[in-house]
Amino acid sequence: MEIKLLPGERLDDLHRNGFQIIQNKEKFCFGMDAVLLSGFARVKPGEMALDLGTGTGIIPILLAAKTRGRHFTGLEIQPESADMARRSVLLNGLEERISIVEGDIREAAERFDAASFDVITSNPPYMTGNHGLVNPNLPKAIARHEICCTLRELVAATEKLLRPGGRFYLVHRPFRLAEIMTELTAHHLEPKRMRLVYPFVDKEPNMVLIEAMRGGRPRITVEKPLIVYKEPGVYQDEIYDIYGY
Repeated sequence: MEIKLLPGERLDDLHRNGFQIIQNKEKFCFGMDAVLLSGFARVKPGEMALDLGTGTGIIPILLAAKTRGRHFTGLEIQPESADMARRSVLLNGLEERISIVEGDIREAAERFDAASFDVITSNPPYMTGNHGLVNPNLPKAIARHEICCTLRELVAATEKLLRPGGRFYLVHRPFRLAEIMTELTAHHLEPKRMRLVYPFVDKEPNMVLIEAMRGGRPRITVEKPLIVYKEPGVYQDEIYDIYGY
């Protein structure tokens, strides 16, 4: 299907099933964190999945390519990002498997039925208002700072929308790990798997991937570290596998 690109937009190849995604570098483009989350998340055949704060739809599109989940929904508050996501869904012929909904995570429980998803994913803003400089570009600021939704609000929405035994997949920053674990357990989302991501083998981790289960029993598996680069500009083999090269 031919989809019209607006000024400033571009098409990027996702290296999966021939899929492409529409992005605008002046707004916000997906990063490695979204791709790694799509590799960490597990969506079983027939399951219903929701991505909270989907941006341009990268996680639903990648999960549709990698899994046999029945349906994927992306919720996005920014109209321009939601529009790009919808057009990317049409471009890839995925309108039967992916729905993009414009709306606020804080009101998600009013928009969707309670306990209606088997899987929820999120690559949320990492920074609070007290962390770092806020980008003067509003779309980028909303994607990076907790302007429209806090971690607590994200986790609270997830608790309401996830079925008992359902799984929540989150990518975040390790410096907030204690807060993340506290919020998850306070909302009956028991951490079950965790994997730290390191840029290089001798550097500190800069991302953490977490799987939590609604109503799960206490027991967490800490998986082996994920190292991104062998050397500057050269990915480890596992990263190439996740990307699909």
